[in-house]
Amino acid sequence: MDRYIFLRLRLILLAFVWVFYSSPIKSQEEVTQEAFEIQAPSARVKGSPGLMMYLKQDCDSKGIKGLRQRIVYTAMHEWAYFGFQVYDLTHTRDDNPDYVRQPWTRPVIEADEAIRVADAIAGYWSSTPDSQWILERQNQYWKERGAGSRWRNPWSAAFISWVICESGVDELSRFRRAVAHHAYIDQAIVNREKGNKLGLYFAYDVGEETIQPGDLLCRGSRPNYNSLEDRKAQLGVGARTHCDFVVKLDKDNDRIMVIGGNVRAWVRLKLLPGDYSQDGKMIPAPYDGRRVFAHLKLQANSVSERMFEKNLPLLQPIRGKSEIDIKGTTLEALR
Repeated sequence: MDRYIFLRLRLILLAFVWVFYSSPIKSQEEVTQEAFEIQAPSARVKGSPGLMMYLKQDCDSKGIKGLRQRIVYTAMHEWAYFGFQVYDLTHTRDDNPDYVRQPWTRPVIEADEAIRVADAIAGYWSSTPDSQWILERQNQYWKERGAGSRWRNPWSAAFISWVICESGVDELSRFRRAVAHHAYIDQAIVNREKGNKLGLYFAYDVGEETIQPGDLLCRGSRPNYNSLEDRKAQLGVGARTHCDFVVKLDKDNDRIMVIGGNVRAWVRLKLLPGDYSQDGKMIPAPYDGRRVFAHLKLQANSVSERMFEKNLPLLQPIRGKSEIDIKGTTLEALR
């Protein structure tokens, strides 16, 4: 009898183990919008264009756990709100003999769309200290030009600042939210040089470290930096720079997918041409006469390379569209 009971207990235990290990386990990256508790940037302001005011300028602390996931999802959330726009730059790589650089043209933004996203962009600005004058200037601009007028001041750094703020990083000593990118680029340079373990990002030259979702890739236009050393020589000096959040390394198609604000006056997903370093790391290739000079690496745990694909189904209800076709590029093609 004892032997019989022992065998039954053993079978029950084996069955339990089999069920436990064969059941699908939800990974850390498989998250929902509710889990991240994203507050729309428009909730940080009130009033119509011309009379807009800040309601909130501080950030809520959410801790380091899941930070990469929150950053990537928050950036993707805003990309969805702006309509899943895709800016494909893969054909503009500098070593493409067939590419001829085109003169810059001002993007067309329909007035009704400019009105729809006006308070979202104001919400981005709200996360940057000392930006009250920008909102006041824009209110006056709206009064003179109409509510459908676009924002006068470039807001790409404000977008980066808000994503970090909404992702739960509140201390400026960890990330210097600012109206210009060079402020936090310089902070990341100093973080690395001083070994500041509390700093959110460390700055590296392209190819030094493996690029991951949640990292930032930065380029300069005035001046056109080639490396971190170029920027170090001008540390603290104003410069026209731009950074985007990495959301996917698409090795199958040799491209790096990034999301940024004020990309052709919108929040867009950019497809950058990819290349490889001598030791096999995927890196952005020079493109359209531009070069990524800084890789700001997030000091947080790694995440799945398929975060982008896992998040896409969660984003579509934001605009109520199951598939977007932008110049032949569909969401399905980006999976």
